[in-house]
Amino acid sequence: MASNTLSILKPSVNNLTTRIFVRAADLDFAEEDMWGKKGTPDFLQRDPADLTPLLQEEGLPKGALWESCAIMQYLCNKHGLEDFYPSDPGRRAMVDSAMFYLIGTLYPLVARATYPTLSFPQYPGEVGCSEADEAMKAKAQREAQDAIAVPLDVYRSFFLEGQPFIGGKHPSIADIRLAATLEFLRAIDYPFPQWTEDYMARTEEALGDAYSEPAQDVRDYVGYVKSQTPAMS
Repeated sequence: MASNTLSILKPSVNNLTTRIFVRAADLDFAEEDMWGKKGTPDFLQRDPADLTPLLQEEGLPKGALWESCAIMQYLCNKHGLEDFYPSDPGRRAMVDSAMFYLIGTLYPLVARATYPTLSFPQYPGEVGCSEADEAMKAKAQREAQDAIAVPLDVYRSFFLEGQPFIGGKHPSIADIRLAATLEFLRAIDYPFPQWTEDYMARTEEALGDAYSEPAQDVRDYVGYVKSQTPAMS
């Protein structure tokens, strides 16, 4: 029996992040696809936040843990995965900062720009799930897409300056979180600067099948969505 179980939804940034990580770290795990099962009494008993990915493991105080970054941090701490999450306080702070900046600043823009196209539920209070007309929703989506360039370039100018990965010579958990997030911008044909294309290719090459295999699930979904959705004008 696997030492941990991940409840996942395959076409998801957060889930892709954790699926890449457990493979790259060569951890023993099992995946439970929660498509059509979220929100059920059984799942909510395990996960009252109703979120995936969900890690279930006996060593956890509550038996379960959600949020992709928290799951990766926990597993790195437990297994001493120095390459992915350095113990040096300064280097670890950079990894944490890169992840938190993504979650708090970059990812909300990515969500607003891509969720309408991906047919993902949008967050309450967003224009996309309001009673605004379709023109206003499309305008909000374009504005979010346009705003991505500034925080994205922070990764080039600060976190990646002088090194191939945020983690230095080896992809860290922050690199996995960033690369997985960028995969979803393919859905809107985001005009990546060349450094971003190079970075994504470099990350996938470094992690090999651990990256490519779960990423293919997302790429297939993105390809399907694009085949069904007119391009943004």
